[in-house]
Amino acid sequence: MYGTPHTVSDVMTRTVVAVGRRAAFKEIVRLMQDRKVSALPVLEGEGRVVGVVSEADLLPKEEFRDSDPDRWTQLRRLADLAKAGALTAEDLMTTPALTTHPDATLAQAARTMAHAKVKRLPVVDRIGMLKGIVSRADLLKVFLRGDDEIAEEVRREVVARLFPTPGSALRVQVHDGVVELAGRVRDTSLIPVAARLVRAVEGVVDVDFDLESRDMVAWAAPTARPA
Repeated sequence: MYGTPHTVSDVMTRTVVAVGRRAAFKEIVRLMQDRKVSALPVLEGEGRVVGVVSEADLLPKEEFRDSDPDRWTQLRRLADLAKAGALTAEDLMTTPALTTHPDATLAQAARTMAHAKVKRLPVVDRIGMLKGIVSRADLLKVFLRGDDEIAEEVRREVVARLFPTPGSALRVQVHDGVVELAGRVRDTSLIPVAARLVRAVEGVVDVDFDLESRDMVAWAAPTARPA
């Protein structure tokens, strides 16, 4: 792997509001409203994450507040009905907590969020102690990287390694995160590899190529005739 991917520790929020197992329902709602978050890690001991309480965990209390669910609903939604009667974080939380680690790449965290359909992940160390929290918005911060910074990384970590001179002459331009590689290359079989590596650079939106083979240029060039 060329370059060093940004990790969760680069973008996570380190000051995290959390609750204990015995936190009351209304206390949880109040914290979410005051801190403008949609989920809270649940901790025990010195800060080990044992679960997460989200807005989705709280909603069943309102959903079933004035209803008498039929037997099919009771069988199909046993977990939600249990949460409708829950009073503390311990009974409300989703456990085990879905978490990530500080050294996880942003791509790994993004895949975890996407597969689990969650908006944020507690960040824990190797023994499960809370270190921070990372949200979808945090993961998108990489797209705020400047075009010049992206171009420099592409030149250094991709072009200089895959297409060293002589035989190749590439220009790198970046506009709004879209990388364009233009010029002459010695080995066109490396272009798919270059595309994959460029897309792996944090902040890249897309990559375009305007390349020609050095051999094609040599073949097309006119041959000088002796006088």
